[in-house]
Amino acid sequence: MSSKDVTIPTADGAMGGYLAVPGTANGAGIVIIQEIFGLNGFVRAVADSYAARGYYALAPDLFWRIEPGVQLTDKSDAEWKRAFALMNAFDIDLGINDIQATIDHLRGEEKCVKVGAVGYCLGGLLAYLTAARTDVDASAGYYGVNIQKMLGEAKNIRKPLLLHIAEKDEYVPPAAQEQIVEGLKDNANVTIHSYPEMNHAFSRIGGAHYDQANAELANGRTATFFRQNLS
Repeated sequence: MSSKDVTIPTADGAMGGYLAVPGTANGAGIVIIQEIFGLNGFVRAVADSYAARGYYALAPDLFWRIEPGVQLTDKSDAEWKRAFALMNAFDIDLGINDIQATIDHLRGEEKCVKVGAVGYCLGGLLAYLTAARTDVDASAGYYGVNIQKMLGEAKNIRKPLLLHIAEKDEYVPPAAQEQIVEGLKDNANVTIHSYPEMNHAFSRIGGAHYDQANAELANGRTATFFRQNLS
């Protein structure tokens, strides 16, 4: 595989992105939706891992309107403070428009027949909204924050959506988790897996709450999900 920085056209201008290109393509692409830390090493590593499986993996720089090229980690209080400031300044509606532009880019420029999306944290919420608002073929979200506040959009989900919930998530308390499960239970397109004792970001390699066994379980389920829905 190979990788490169690319420019993605949007209705509001040119957005940057990181594209991982498979050595042997399987005809599908995946949009990698960032956490609150920007287009950092974790996001790029996720894109690389999907390219290794044959997907064109494109991670858009969703904070580009605020500050292009942000690459933070979770290693210092200063970076956390900056990440939360970026999240609070982020316009979710414009972000979904940018994700649709990224889907269009994969279908057009990279000639992907089907396109999926996978997101983490803030990206987990955006993956849910991508399923509700865009023409993506399948979406997966890890420990999405504030989905319970946007359950009114569930009726618009007509393509497969997979959600991973961390039962000890400090940002998604049990009451919110119950709301999510209850609010989505009647939509046959939605599959939810819960992970007991897991905290937020349990699949972020190198993160404070990383858990290898549960990360591998969730990632295996996601890999199967995309294989089934993007083939």
